[in-house]
Amino acid sequence: MALRLYDTKMQTLRDFEPLVPDQVGMYVCGPTVQSSPHIGHMRSALVYDILRRWMTYRGYQVTMIRNVTDIDDKVLVNASEDEHWWALAYRMELEFTEGYRALGILPPTYEPRATANVPQMHELIQRLIDAGHAYPAEDGSGDVYFDVRSWPSYGELTRQDLDNMEDAGDADPRGKRDPRDFALWKGRKPDEPESATWQSPWGPGRPGWHIECSAMSRRYLGETFDIHGGGLDLRFPHHENELAQSTAAGDGFARYWVHNGLVSIDGQKMSKSLGNSVYAAELLAAASPLVVRYYLGQAHYRSTIDYHDGSLAEAESALERITGFLERARRRLDNTRFADAAAARVPEEFAEAMDDDLGVPQALAVLHETVRAGNAAIDTDDLGTAASALGAVAAMADILGINPEAAPWNTSADVAQQGALDRVVETLLAQRQSARAQRDFATADSIRDALASSGITIEDTPTGSHWSIDG
Repeated sequence: MALRLYDTKMQTLRDFEPLVPDQVGMYVCGPTVQSSPHIGHMRSALVYDILRRWMTYRGYQVTMIRNVTDIDDKVLVNASEDEHWWALAYRMELEFTEGYRALGILPPTYEPRATANVPQMHELIQRLIDAGHAYPAEDGSGDVYFDVRSWPSYGELTRQDLDNMEDAGDADPRGKRDPRDFALWKGRKPDEPESATWQSPWGPGRPGWHIECSAMSRRYLGETFDIHGGGLDLRFPHHENELAQSTAAGDGFARYWVHNGLVSIDGQKMSKSLGNSVYAAELLAAASPLVVRYYLGQAHYRSTIDYHDGSLAEAESALERITGFLERARRRLDNTRFADAAAARVPEEFAEAMDDDLGVPQALAVLHETVRAGNAAIDTDDLGTAASALGAVAAMADILGINPEAAPWNTSADVAQQGALDRVVETLLAQRQSARAQRDFATADSIRDALASSGITIEDTPTGSHWSIDG
C-alpha cells in the first residue's frame, strides 16, 4: 500500500508521489517567536515529526525545513525598553527549541530565520512587481502589496470567493488599491525601532508575514517541493497568500498541503482572550515529557484534541502498559536463546494504518494488541512469540517516538539506575527462592512484602519468579 495523505488543497486523499524518487522536501511553518510556546505549537511540531519518522522508515530521505518568524508586528509590540525585539525573539526561540527537545522532536534539517532571508524576499517581491501582481504604494509610505485581483486563482486553497473574503488586516490600508490586498513589504513607521528596518528598492522597512515562507521554502527546497505543512489555523490567510504569491511569481510551490488540527481546552477554543492557554512549560511540569508526547501524538493529526483534567493520566496509563511489557519481556528473555531474536520490524497492520493518512490511532491499537499478545506469550512461556512481540513493539514505539528504551528517554543515568535496580531485585529474588527451598516461608514472605512496599510486584511462574514495577 502506498502512503496516502489528505491534501487540504484538493480536499481528498492522494497517493504520495515525491518530486524526486526516494526524496522528500517538506516545509513546515514554525513559530512566530513573540511569546512562550503553548500546547498547540507542540502538537503541530509533533505531527510533522511523526510524519517525518514514518517517511524515513519507508525509505525516503527527508529534507525538512521549519522556519522561525523572528520579525513581526507582534514581536515588536511585545518588546520593551528593557528587552529589545531581537532579544525577545531569541529568548522565545530558545523556549521553543527546549520544548521540541524535551518532547523528542527531531531537529529540522535546517531552521532558517526570517531576518536572515530578507534579500531573497526582495527578489521575490520584485518578480511579482515585474509580473504585474504587486505594486508599491503611491503614497510614499514604502509599502508594497500583492494585487489579489490580478491573480484569478486567489482563494483556491480555501475555496473562497474573493468578494466574500475578509479584508487583509496585516498592514495599514493607507496605500492599498483593494482592502484585501496583503502586504509584501511594510514601509518603516516613525515609532518603530531603527534596528527593525532593512533597506529595500522601495524604501526602508521590513517584510510582511507571508512573503518570508515563500522566499525561504524556495531558497532551501527549490521552486517546487513536496509537502507544505502547518496548523489548520494557518490555511487563511497565511497559506492562501503564500500559494498566491509563489505561483503568481512562476513557482510550482507545494505539491501537497497537509494541515494538522488544533487543540481545545475543556471543550473551548484555546485563546488569549479566554485566558485558557496551556503553555508547554505547564504541560511538561504536569507529567513526564514522554507522557506528554504520547498524549499529544495519540489522536489523528487532522482531528481536534481536547485537553482536560485526566488527559495526561490516561496517556500515562497507556504508556505504562508499553513500558511494563518491554521491561518484563527483556527480563524473561535475558540469558535465553531468544534474547537477541527480536526483529525490529513493524506489523503489516501498523504499516497499513500509518500509510493511510498517518493513522496513528489505528497504529497505536496494533501496538497495544501486540503488547497484550506478548504478555500472554510470556504467561505461557512461549518465548519465541514473546521475542517477536518485543521486537515489533520496540519498532512501532520507535517510529512514534515513544520507546522508553530509546533516546532521549533512556539516558545513560537511566540505564545505570535500571541496571543497579535489576541487580538488587534479582539478588533478593534469589534469596527468596533459597528461603522457600528451605521452607523458611517467613523470610520468603518478608522479602516479598519488602519488595511490594517499594512498588515491585513478584510473579511466580513454573519457569521462575519475575518482577515488575507497579504502575
